[in-house]
Amino acid sequence: MKKHSGMRPHDIVILLKIIAKGKEQWYMKDIANELYISQSEVSESLNRSMMAGLIASNKKRVLMSAVQEFVFFGLKYVYPQKPGAMVRGMVTAHSAMPLVNKIQSNQNFVWPYSEGCQRGFSVEPLHPNVPKACLKDVKLYELLSLLDAIRIGSVREQKMAMDELKERLN
Repeated sequence: MKKHSGMRPHDIVILLKIIAKGKEQWYMKDIANELYISQSEVSESLNRSMMAGLIASNKKRVLMSAVQEFVFFGLKYVYPQKPGAMVRGMVTAHSAMPLVNKIQSNQNFVWPYSEGCQRGFSVEPLHPNVPKACLKDVKLYELLSLLDAIRIGSVREQKMAMDELKERLN
């Protein structure tokens, strides 16, 4: 097995995709196709996640408490993000479900995406193909939007996102 040289942002996307699938059976090729990531990269990602203790050794069962701990306490430091220029894209963070109904804000945050229909401050997704993948998977979209609320939100927004994530991860 290769030496572990640290997690990559899309490793979290892959883990969240597996979580979004719930009890549905999946194969690496399915994850790769649905996330628009190569099968070899998915395989390497699962190896990194296994070594980091985020997925079981069979590479099928996500270790929810470890993922939750990493997301809550490490994500914003490992993959920090500051909103950028106004662009067109897909809403994320507190501008998207499930937080959009709980937080009143005049600021929209979006993943830059040419086919998006909203304008807002740009937030770089954890992988360039995240917007495209989220168009076909609402559960994944909500999970990644909550992660962005943790990455860029105020303390209040982060707490609300963590509470929503706890519900979805348990």
